[in-house]
Amino acid sequence: MKSPVFALFFLLFTLISSAQKSEYPITTISDSLKENADAVVRLDQTDIIILSQRSLNTKNHWVVTVFNKKGFDGLSAYEFYDKSTSIKNIEAIIYDASGKEIKKIRRKDFKDQSVADGGTLFSDNRYLFLDYTPISYPFTIEFNSEVQTSSTAFIPKWMPLRSYGVSIEKSFLNVIYPADLGFKKKEIQFLGFNIKKITDTNTQLSYNASNILAQKKEDYSPSYRDLFPKVMMGLEHFHLEGVDGTATNWVDFGKWYSEKILSGTTDLPEETKSKIKAFVGDEKDPIKKAKLVYDFVQKKSRYVSIQVGIGGWKPMLATDVDRLGYGDCKALTNYTKALLQAVDVPSYNTVLYGDSYKTNIEADFVAMQGNHMILCIPNGNHYTWLECTSQDDPFGYQGTFTDDRDVLVIKPEGGEIVRTTIYDDKGNTQTDKGNYTIDENGNFSGSLLIVSEGSQYSSKSRIEHLQPTEKEKYYKEYWDNINNLKLDKIVFTNDKENIRFTENIQVSAINYGVIAANKLIFPVDAFNQNANTIKRIRNRKNPFQIQRGYLDSDEIEINLPNGFTIEFLPANYELKGKFGEYKTEIIKKENNKLVYKRSMFLNKGKYSNKEYDEYRLFMEQVSKNDNAKIILAKN
Repeated sequence: MKSPVFALFFLLFTLISSAQKSEYPITTISDSLKENADAVVRLDQTDIIILSQRSLNTKNHWVVTVFNKKGFDGLSAYEFYDKSTSIKNIEAIIYDASGKEIKKIRRKDFKDQSVADGGTLFSDNRYLFLDYTPISYPFTIEFNSEVQTSSTAFIPKWMPLRSYGVSIEKSFLNVIYPADLGFKKKEIQFLGFNIKKITDTNTQLSYNASNILAQKKEDYSPSYRDLFPKVMMGLEHFHLEGVDGTATNWVDFGKWYSEKILSGTTDLPEETKSKIKAFVGDEKDPIKKAKLVYDFVQKKSRYVSIQVGIGGWKPMLATDVDRLGYGDCKALTNYTKALLQAVDVPSYNTVLYGDSYKTNIEADFVAMQGNHMILCIPNGNHYTWLECTSQDDPFGYQGTFTDDRDVLVIKPEGGEIVRTTIYDDKGNTQTDKGNYTIDENGNFSGSLLIVSEGSQYSSKSRIEHLQPTEKEKYYKEYWDNINNLKLDKIVFTNDKENIRFTENIQVSAINYGVIAANKLIFPVDAFNQNANTIKRIRNRKNPFQIQRGYLDSDEIEINLPNGFTIEFLPANYELKGKFGEYKTEIIKKENNKLVYKRSMFLNKGKYSNKEYDEYRLFMEQVSKNDNAKIILAKN
């Protein structure tokens, strides 16, 4: 690494950084970059120097002019460090709107904090972050940092554009590396952005991006990660957690990870082994045994949040989790694996991107990826997945944090890319059955049974843990179409065996119906109105996405007041299209009774920007019909 080429590049990086202008008046920003912008990146330079398989140096120098709080909240002025990573330099300078320096923030002024709250277990995993409160807007912040690490398994992604509402004047990436480490890259979503590759040799890589206008966030857009340009980088010969690694494919990578990182982490005290064997008893079925073990872990442990890649990739020892009763996702996954091992149930650590927005492991780019770890158990010709950080999730339920995405399953014989559970749109159900009564003054009282399954279980089961005031707030927002709502009774049944959540609710409200000129008028759909307005977006640029489909089915009996006759009933309605199906029906019964039936099915999918208006009109028709009114005339 002492070759003239590397010395020249190192000098060049230093000169580029030192030659940057230190004053940044906002008057020099072009009007086009200010449009739709909460902040403008004046300069963003990342210099990565891979000195060897065990040495990676990253310098960040960026200057951002911030126009409002939203722009300020999007800043990332921090660096992580641990036993293998040190922060060599970190500082910031604040400038006013005219570009005059008003504050210099040195390393000692940055806040130093553990990446996890509670305990000293993770005290080695910490970060320095800028704790600054702006005096006024606009202002400009300049940030410099240098981080040295022995871990070369993670090479930072380059994303010149990292959020909506931010424009870019200039952004640079410069990378130098030895020719014999198997450096690789993947360029993603460059089309339509002003990005140029300057250098690409067997030891050097550089790009620049300039004059990228702020992107407007449009409703239902995919994540910026799926729209904005990025470069992923990795090495075939890398170092992690004190161990050298070599991998050109997922099989080799998984085998190395299993043998070198996970090996020796699942030992348990004999007392604990005896306890879990007694807990499982004479059960022979592997999945039933796993279910008992999962219940044991949920009752015994609690989760401490640390992302994979921040808190390291080597799990803490299962003996430590057993003793302390808490851990991060890697620790609790590994602890569950150790307990399963003790009762002869095989299981595999699984790495993925955990988020309600589905993000895949890039299957064609073998390198460290992911931010979360779960456990999988072979079950016939498929897998049962366990979210080991949750004390509430049913056994084998993935919900919306880890469902329907490519993940890396780490087996002793090698790694494998697998798709997690896909919850079928028509299995994501909410079934409403109940009744309501309208009296002669328009007052309303009713009872409703709501049963939620599939991915809808995930969104509903959390209500069970809300405080009483929070529950009331939730239902008043959920039924914001009912003014003066009063919650008379709320009973929950959480059937974790069948993964079904039931809400048994009684409600009342005064003046639900409007009385005018001897007529009583009220919306027929009281309990499940789709009132979401889909915003009109002229000249939409982005595609739009429905992440998860669903099926709602309602059957509500309506009791009408005596002394009134029906003057108008909404007609039965049916709507079909590429986005789904919607149908309503009103059936007249004897004794002033009606039965209202409604079904709403929505397809998940990615759609083009040109289809957005069609979707908007589809949902407008649904919303309009949901608000259809019954008119009663007084006798």
